[in-house]
Amino acid sequence: MSSKSFVYVPPSEPVNNKNVKISQLCELCHARKAILKRPKNMQKVCKLCFFHVFETEIHNTIIDNNLFYRGERVAVGASGGKDSTVLAHMLKLLNERHDYGIDIVLLSVDEGIIGYRDDSLATVKRNQKQYGLPLEIVSFKELYNWTMDEIVACAGIRNSCTYCGVFRRQALDRGAEKLGINHVITGHNADDMAETVLMNILRGDVARLEKSTAIITKSKGSPIKRSKPFKYSYQKEIVLYAHYKKLDYFSTECTYAPEAFRGTAREFMKNLESVRPSCIIDIIHSGENLVLKKKDASQTKHGATGFVDGNRCEKCGYLSSNKKCKACILLEGLEANRATISIENDSSVDGAARVMRQLEHMSF
Repeated sequence: MSSKSFVYVPPSEPVNNKNVKISQLCELCHARKAILKRPKNMQKVCKLCFFHVFETEIHNTIIDNNLFYRGERVAVGASGGKDSTVLAHMLKLLNERHDYGIDIVLLSVDEGIIGYRDDSLATVKRNQKQYGLPLEIVSFKELYNWTMDEIVACAGIRNSCTYCGVFRRQALDRGAEKLGINHVITGHNADDMAETVLMNILRGDVARLEKSTAIITKSKGSPIKRSKPFKYSYQKEIVLYAHYKKLDYFSTECTYAPEAFRGTAREFMKNLESVRPSCIIDIIHSGENLVLKKKDASQTKHGATGFVDGNRCEKCGYLSSNKKCKACILLEGLEANRATISIENDSSVDGAARVMRQLEHMSF
């Protein structure tokens, strides 16, 4: 045996001597192999360049639209899904990188959907610890004395998204008001914005059509505004970002979502996107440049002035264009149905009385 001392050399990673084709290189850095094709513009990029351009685009959206001011407290609508999880991560990252000077709070709404919302809220609580941000949770049961499961059992599944949308929007505002925050940030992305434009066109909803692409929305008489930093971000790119960053998010779809009308607009838009990838941004730009003809008083029904912004509901005090807000109207209908159901299920009502009640609701 040789007297020379033996020096251990650890094994190195195998070296791939194959030359990478120019067509496989990232189109931005031209140094690393491209691993994905951006759905927005079909650009082939590497992971690091994708992170850079995606984060830079959102930063530019924030700066160009003056979404924040230094010292502002903002509430991020956190559901535990991909959009809100990436939004919370992105705002914390960009706030530290570019020194926005904002104070971020997570705000979640518990609609009361067993097997869905309870699991997603567990994800939100993990995000709270991961990002070191305070969390506030408001619930339908606490605000309205109804859960979504109870609403569906009473009113049926077909109208579930109508109830949830109205109550959820109001719950976010009430949660922000409770925290003393005047700015709620939501994770609505480019796909959501384009779907909203299509839905308003398909429904002929002229009142909402002109405002459907606004990045900042606010009502008169309310200090709370909303903004959407992901307005120009494709949903597929948000999913890719969450995947490559290994973010912790909840991916199960809502139990009642398949019955939503939005699904019709989404399927139509996806068919368009397969033919023309830029159709999502094109629809948003179309909505931005849409200006509706103003109606005269003589054109409105019975000479009414139409939508009135800034009124207050006479029952709950929330913002409303009518004497009662949409939430209170829906709640009154639910309470009436609940009373009917309780009477129908009352075992003390029997015989002829039950038969007469059933005949009253029958049509011939």
